[in-house]
Amino acid sequence: MEKRVDFHTHIIPEQIPDFNEKYGADRWPTLEKTCSCGANIMVEGNVFREVTDQVWDPEKRIKDMDKEGVDIQVLSPIPVTFSYWADAEAAEEMSKIQNDFIAETVKKYPKRFIGLGTVPLQDVETSIREMDRCIHELGLKGIEIGTNINGENLDDPKFTEFFAKCEEWGVPLFIHPWETLGRERFPRHNFMYTVGMPSETALAAASLVNGGVIEKFPNLKVCFAHGGGSFPYIIPRLDQGWKVWPHLRKTEHPPSHYTKNFYFDSLNYDPLNLQYLIDRFGDDKIVMGSDYPFLLREIDPGKVVDETKQLTEEQRKAILGRNALQFLNVDLEDMD
Repeated sequence: MEKRVDFHTHIIPEQIPDFNEKYGADRWPTLEKTCSCGANIMVEGNVFREVTDQVWDPEKRIKDMDKEGVDIQVLSPIPVTFSYWADAEAAEEMSKIQNDFIAETVKKYPKRFIGLGTVPLQDVETSIREMDRCIHELGLKGIEIGTNINGENLDDPKFTEFFAKCEEWGVPLFIHPWETLGRERFPRHNFMYTVGMPSETALAAASLVNGGVIEKFPNLKVCFAHGGGSFPYIIPRLDQGWKVWPHLRKTEHPPSHYTKNFYFDSLNYDPLNLQYLIDRFGDDKIVMGSDYPFLLREIDPGKVVDETKQLTEEQRKAILGRNALQFLNVDLEDMD
């Protein structure tokens, strides 16, 4: 039986220790309840995001899933909790709290949820250790990482060992924007979410292809949030840059050559944009994702897929569920 899988959803434990008090800092995210069904995620004493109990309550999520026709959610941490800026040991502790919570949620509802973990990428050795635990002990199916680590792009040589281990272990990566470039220019209009994040994602993807990461690790499995942001639309420009600046080349082939194994979620809201993704990358490389439970999410999940009329029934089924399970190395029979 075909499953409708929402690849892009976020979750956070209802109870998070006050790391600000423990480690004497103020950048750690905390959850400050406003009522029984809501809270504020606080950072540096300010409201970072208002959330509802949908973000921590699996029973509430399942009710929404049933209402909106979703069979399975893929759970991933909220990027503000990555805490790449912190001491690696403290960030590892924060990662473990989230990874354990996600694993426990999946264990309690194994037919409804699949889990992704997080690792403290400011220290690669620590990240590999926690990834090992996530995949081989907790049974999580992949790792969510940010688009940069403290302002360093993903092609920085210090991350080579991490990507090598991901390829060796067959660990899928979900790359999500955070700490967007140029954020000092985004206060008005919430441009951080509508302009900054798509641009940040494009920079991360371009770094992987132009920087030779994908050439070095051709079997690395990577999925980009928000339809890849602006990356799909600037690939010809990246190719042109590779062509006219041969002294900057780090790869044998132009950037477009290294996008063959990239996956993208479908969260671009418009059938015209979704069709462009399909035409450029193939219908087998698109996974349905809604960004549940945040304000910019797609309701109902998969709406843009349903509204893309050119799709065949087989293409639709693949994008709505089958592709995500394949990307995460999950057997459909395990979810029945």
